[in-house]
Amino acid sequence: MSNDHDISALNGLITTTLDSADGYAEAAKDANSTSLTSLFRSRASERRKMAATLQECVRSLGGEAEDEGTVLASAHRMFVNLRTSLTKHDNKAVVDEVERGEDHIKHKFEDALKDRDLSPHTMRAVTAAYASVRSGHDQMRNLKRAMDAA
Repeated sequence: MSNDHDISALNGLITTTLDSADGYAEAAKDANSTSLTSLFRSRASERRKMAATLQECVRSLGGEAEDEGTVLASAHRMFVNLRTSLTKHDNKAVVDEVERGEDHIKHKFEDALKDRDLSPHTMRAVTAAYASVRSGHDQMRNLKRAMDAA
């Protein structure tokens, strides 16, 4: 039985997860608050660990794991950096961008969770990673709502 479908699905999630880690790292640089900087650095580290776990899953299936994010995400980060510099490190703008990124990664993982062609082994890895994605998404959503209400 071929593992190609599982490897492809996991590699897609790996690039999205690496994009997320890079996004958090950039947000940490742009935040004008030590608590936000710390939060974003922590999430970036968590996402890198999650990507490493998914990469190991790909290798266990006999595949070659992705090890970098997408060009599109890099271009988006450049746009965000420009916009953030124009708003002079506005924490709300930074949180808005992070929350938008969290929506993206959450949808990618939810799509993978609906993929009935994934093996049970791969589905367990995706489900475990999704717990972290969901936690990050909900935390950023709640932070954005709190900032909107302030």
